[in-house]
Amino acid sequence: MCAWLPPLAALLIFGALLPHRAFAAVLPDDRADIFYSSYNGGGMNIKGESVLVRKKFAEQFSVQANYFIDKVSGASVDVLSNASVIKDERKQKSISLDYIRDKTQYNAAYTNSTEKDYISNTTHFSLSQDMFGDLTTVSLGFTRSRDKVSEYNNGNHTVDRKGFADTRSYEVGLSQVLSKNLIGGLTLEVITDQGYLNNPYRFVRYTDPSNPKGYSLGNEVYPNTRTSNALTARAKYFLPYRAAASVSYRYFHDTWGIKGNTTEIGYTQPFSNLFIFEGRLRFYSQRRASFYSDLFSGPAVQNFEGRDRNLASSKNTTIGAKVTYAFLPNGWKMFRRGTITGDVSRITFKYNDFRDIKDFGIPGYVAGTEPFYKFNATVWQVYCSMFF
Repeated sequence: MCAWLPPLAALLIFGALLPHRAFAAVLPDDRADIFYSSYNGGGMNIKGESVLVRKKFAEQFSVQANYFIDKVSGASVDVLSNASVIKDERKQKSISLDYIRDKTQYNAAYTNSTEKDYISNTTHFSLSQDMFGDLTTVSLGFTRSRDKVSEYNNGNHTVDRKGFADTRSYEVGLSQVLSKNLIGGLTLEVITDQGYLNNPYRFVRYTDPSNPKGYSLGNEVYPNTRTSNALTARAKYFLPYRAAASVSYRYFHDTWGIKGNTTEIGYTQPFSNLFIFEGRLRFYSQRRASFYSDLFSGPAVQNFEGRDRNLASSKNTTIGAKVTYAFLPNGWKMFRRGTITGDVSRITFKYNDFRDIKDFGIPGYVAGTEPFYKFNATVWQVYCSMFF
């Protein structure tokens, strides 16, 4: 299931398909997109393909439909600790409706995602209101996801039902035009999770002198509730030579003890009305969950235990570049414009308390002294957009 993909990589791969909110109540352009993505890193290989169509009606309604399919193969290092390899295919269907009345924009969306071991149904509602001469936009949003979690055994092709998870997200945002060149914004998000929140493919390890490896594996045990809070501040400054610079900061913390800090800077430069060049740098750091450990002292020494590397202390750095080319700048037949976009990101992951146990067996290594895990990942995205 794609939940096993590092969250940052999932965001980079699928983010290009998400609608972008404008600062004023304006419906998005009619368009059709064909999208391809590739993620390779940390033992995982993911290929994705998508088709998206968006259409306005009567200047007040807009409908968007999207079909996404990706194929996952391989396994991350913590899954390999149990000699388990994942091979799966995810199919996602979504529909989104927008409606504008005066200065208020309403949105409702539904997404269904299915895999052998995971079924997710997500509903989303939001509204945004322009005020004070369209200089200020206030937005509210609510998202609920109901998931069925399973474990798929590739060996005998069986599915073991594990449980259900319910996620609810509440969001409030403020966007403000600060000057003729500067736009800023704040977003507060509160997320509640309840149910089966484990990853069924991962295990904890604990010291075991009777095992030649020096450790044995046991089941992870997570709390069945989690509350997360995230505050994001962002700003974009429009430069006099048609370029723009942006910066954002996000602070995250949850009831599991995780704290995260994300800083991102970006730059956009159009060229000759045919090209748009973009670059970005992203820095992320995270403090580990309170019940996480790479190596426990024994079996069931805590009420809750986890060894998922997404719960560990870590840092990652992303450098990305994007170029958009208008190959039909003046349109053709029913199309007003056509563009093709290429986007590449290089991500470096480093973990401060998660060890690379696949190297166990090299002389001098004992349980708990293996090197800390690190890896690089590359994300490619290519998509063609036809506006009509």
